[in-house]
Amino acid sequence: MGKGDRRTKRGKIWRGTYGVSRPRKNKQKQNTSEKKAE
Repeated sequence: MGKGDRRTKRGKIWRGTYGVSRPRKNKQKQNTSEKKAE
């Protein structure tokens, strides 16, 4: 396990890929639309 391992988070960062161990961060603000709708 290390930089070359595709299954580890460090390996994903090194390769520049995403997956289960390194999910993409969601840039969504929550609870803002719910308050405005009321």
